[in-house]
Amino acid sequence: QVQLVESGGGLVQPGGSLRLSCAASGSIFGINAMGWYRQVPGKDRELVARKRNSGRINYADSVKDRFTISRDNAKNTVYLQMNSLKPEDTAVYYCNAAYCSGDGVCLNRYWGQGTQVTVSS
Repeated sequence: QVQLVESGGGLVQPGGSLRLSCAASGSIFGINAMGWYRQVPGKDRELVARKRNSGRINYADSVKDRFTISRDNAKNTVYLQMNSLKPEDTAVYYCNAAYCSGDGVCLNRYWGQGTQVTVSS
């Protein structure tokens, strides 16, 4: 089992920045990618960013050039630096641990509890 604990959400004005953190504990066998999803009421959860152990990174088009995902493998922690935030970034953000195969298919295995990010003036 893997436990994922997120922190860093909150209220920020448009154009502001936030950094989310997700600390993983437990057995991470079978996990080779960590990332972030977000969800708003009435919509499906969507991938925001994912970083694989290989170093490969994927971003949603809507956050490219504004968000940056990084990992501290020594601390089993993944971060999401969010800059130039927009009201449409408002969502619950979930940390995710996955296994991604060589052909690019990822199986989501573990989720954090979610942290609210609200972008509003």
